[in-house]
Amino acid sequence: MTWNKWMGITLSSIMVTGLLTGCNTDQEVGKQDSANKPTAEANANLNKSGMPIVNEPIELTFFTGLAATNGSTPFEERLVYKEYAKMSNVNVKFQFIPFDSLTEKRNLALANGDYPDAFFTARMPAADLMRYGSEGAFVKVDEMLDYAPNLKGLMEKYPDLKKALTMPDGHIYSFPSFYSPEFLPMLIGTPLWVKQDYLDKMGLKEPKTIDEFYEFLKAAKTTDLNGNGQADELPYSGTGIGPLIDQLKGAWGVGNRGLGHKFVDVDPANGKLRFFRLTDNYRSMLQFLNKLYQEGLIDKDVFTQDGKTLYAKGAKGQLASTINPNPKTQFNGEGYFGLGALKGPNGDQMYTHIKVPMVWPGAFVITSKNKHPEATVRWMDHFFGDEGGTFFFMGKEGVSYTKQADGTLEYVDSIKNSPEGLTLDQALTKYVSWMGGSYPGYVQHSYFKGSESLPESVEAGEKAKPYAIKDLWYNFNYTEEETEFMSTIGTDIQNYINEMESKFITGAASFSEWDKYVKTATGMGLDRYMKVYQGAFERYDSN
Repeated sequence: MTWNKWMGITLSSIMVTGLLTGCNTDQEVGKQDSANKPTAEANANLNKSGMPIVNEPIELTFFTGLAATNGSTPFEERLVYKEYAKMSNVNVKFQFIPFDSLTEKRNLALANGDYPDAFFTARMPAADLMRYGSEGAFVKVDEMLDYAPNLKGLMEKYPDLKKALTMPDGHIYSFPSFYSPEFLPMLIGTPLWVKQDYLDKMGLKEPKTIDEFYEFLKAAKTTDLNGNGQADELPYSGTGIGPLIDQLKGAWGVGNRGLGHKFVDVDPANGKLRFFRLTDNYRSMLQFLNKLYQEGLIDKDVFTQDGKTLYAKGAKGQLASTINPNPKTQFNGEGYFGLGALKGPNGDQMYTHIKVPMVWPGAFVITSKNKHPEATVRWMDHFFGDEGGTFFFMGKEGVSYTKQADGTLEYVDSIKNSPEGLTLDQALTKYVSWMGGSYPGYVQHSYFKGSESLPESVEAGEKAKPYAIKDLWYNFNYTEEETEFMSTIGTDIQNYINEMESKFITGAASFSEWDKYVKTATGMGLDRYMKVYQGAFERYDSN
């Protein structure tokens, strides 16, 4: 079946195919297992180390997710892949699938068994890694680590990476998108930014506590910060209320395992798992946010606006504080700096807005259709080393980047200041492919040049470091039975929690209803939710 015929297939045919696939799983596994075993000829052609990867050229086809910001230039025509094909003797054809239809087409391909040699930048979820990997549709990367010294070395250096990549059946089926745990600005991603000259105009110092942050917001509301003679200042604005919650909850001592676990953490009083979203401390934080909202210190549009609307407000100088990757790159906002961990009313001070270093577990997956799995493992693993990582993110020295006297790397001026007026992302599409995210690879500060590498972001990371959570959990992986529960009843519980929290903050629900709310959430199956979480945690902890 060709890719351009996918959209013509009805949902009912997808469901039928999925059922048939499930019925024939045992028969197919044997076929799939034998399909990806290399022939003697393929083995003779393979070099275990060094370049080229194979002596005689081979061709591979990748199902490839594509972000809208990544342009339409075929990857085969970009500098990195043209050069890599010469180096490796591996010629890759990338079949573009836009991110907005990626999930649908990826699911369809898996259900039909109509997929190529690998899934590249395809956001394969852990549940699919477990399901299709155990059925034999995906290659077991853990059995080929001799061909992946860079990934193997990272798992030895960061044991939590291995824990998070290992599925409940004990196997690893993918290469991840992995941020260096030492690159804290990347893990923070979106600090809580405050504009310095607005602080100066109000005669205030940098907020260090929740009370000082409140006083800053109050002063911002009544001061003509942008000097336009209008009362249009927004003390705080963002896209959704979640980012602000994630930035502030550490001041109430909750969320102590990072952004990968937004409902469960560890109770410091007894060391046991807790559903922290129903605790008294969390309620106190919601009451603080309700106070801000009722006093007009939070933009009323925060629940509905998108990034474009937010950045338009930033361009008008309306934002005294906000959350985004970097105001300078998002709306040319100058003079913003990131706040550190604010001290809370009970003395808690913890920086909790830290992402899981392994952002996408299934960023690259080799399928049973691949006749050169070892060569493909080698092809991908190169990008997880320092040399390959620099190549993947920066391109070729002297062409797309230069090395400065102090050893730092910089894109050439024609990329940074495009004569055609292109943005940085647009200019980079001739050379590399990482724009838009979800890529497989290893991100380090030395060669990554996104918003998170700018001086303001680096400074925010340094400020957060002393109070950053110490025991960051990576993602947990669930069995098929557990996945079924978490995707149904578990999701219902989470959606109910999110819905009610928004109501508490806006005042649509009174805090006098809190006990009733807790009882309702508990009755939806919270005991089972916590048992599933406990089981997944124990597997994770024992890997």
